[in-house]
Amino acid sequence: KIVQGDIPCAKLFETANVLAFLDINPLAKGHALVIPKTHAERLHEVPDVALAEILPVAKKVANAMREMGILDQYNILQNNGRLAHQEVDHVHFHIIPKNNMETGLGVRWPCKAGDIPQLTQLAKEIASKI
Repeated sequence: KIVQGDIPCAKLFETANVLAFLDINPLAKGHALVIPKTHAERLHEVPDVALAEILPVAKKVANAMREMGILDQYNILQNNGRLAHQEVDHVHFHIIPKNNMETGLGVRWPCKAGDIPQLTQLAKEIASKI
């Protein structure tokens, strides 16, 4: 609805395939979104032509905010599915400034040591499908 103009946005940058705008519920000043104009719920559904533009546009937005002093450290985040915390059913990449411990993204990363033989086997299985 944002791409069609049905919902207004604070637009930052636009190409034929991608739109960047400020998040209406920001985690920090400058929290922005970069989306493909083609509708897709999950990353693997986005046409490659749009994916090829998304990170270069995110870089342009981050550089502009860096030049303005809005961000130095930041997160780029993209979620797929409800369990992965996707709230809007359209692929979107967040650019979230992280200038202090109070604002921006908070991340909990409960990692555990990997089993090298299991990782090697899984890598072979995945690689065979690429």
